[in-house]
Amino acid sequence: MNTKTPHRRWPCTTLATAAILILSLAPIPDNPPLDDVPFIDKWVHFIIYGALTCATWLDRHIRHRQTSRLRFAFIALLYAIVIGALTEILQSLTAYRSGEWLDFLADCFGAFLATLLCLPLSQWADHRANG
Repeated sequence: MNTKTPHRRWPCTTLATAAILILSLAPIPDNPPLDDVPFIDKWVHFIIYGALTCATWLDRHIRHRQTSRLRFAFIALLYAIVIGALTEILQSLTAYRSGEWLDFLADCFGAFLATLLCLPLSQWADHRANG
């Protein structure tokens, strides 16, 4: 078995990405929970893409610690942004979902905030692991 396949090298990122794609392309129920919460859809996007970015950082900590933190921060942020754009495009191609710019913006903000949080946490974790 080839251990260099992306899903084996990046298991948390792969799982989070698959979950996002499945949930983003599934039909929405008629009366979704918390539908009365203002901007709930944007909050969900913010949290989900923050979680995707954190999953990517977790994979870095587990298997890819040799990659510089600043370079990785850029890569993790760019990955989440690309996945966010891709899901919005795919949603716009369905008859039961719609792609929205504000959803994409919420994706980007969630990924950006998670990057700002994970960068110092990663430094702390690397220091504890090496010291």
